[in-house]
Amino acid sequence: MKTLLVSAVALIDKDGRVLLAQRPEGKSLAGLWEFPGGKVEVGETPEHALIRELEEELGINTWASCLAPLTFASHSYDDFHLLMPLYACRKWDGIPTPQENQVLKWVRPNEMSGYPMPPADIPLIAMLRDLL
Repeated sequence: MKTLLVSAVALIDKDGRVLLAQRPEGKSLAGLWEFPGGKVEVGETPEHALIRELEEELGINTWASCLAPLTFASHSYDDFHLLMPLYACRKWDGIPTPQENQVLKWVRPNEMSGYPMPPADIPLIAMLRDLL
C-alpha cells in the first residue's frame, strides 16, 4: 500500500478558534471539514509544503519558524495510507480567503466534533481541545 505524506495546519486566531475548510464538490471526501494543507511534493519539507499550500488555498503567507509541530495522523484508507503531521500556527500575513471554492469557518476546538471530518482528522480534535 502506498503511503501519502500530507501536511496540515491548525491556524489559531487570537480568540483560540481554529480554521476549518470544507472540501468542495468534485474532490474526494467532498463536504467534509478538514485542516488546511496538502500533499508534500518531491523535494519539499512538510513545512514548505504548508507554506505553499496556504498561499495557494487561502491567499496567506507564513514562515517555517511560525509552524509548531503539534501531532500527526496515521490512517489507512482503501487505496493508500495517510501520514499527516499537524502543525499549529498563530502568525501569518493576510486574511484567509478561499481560493479553491472551499467554505471556511473558524471553530472552537470543543465544537469541532459537530463537524463531519475525514477519518484521519477526527483523532486530532482531542489534541487541539487539550492544547487550547
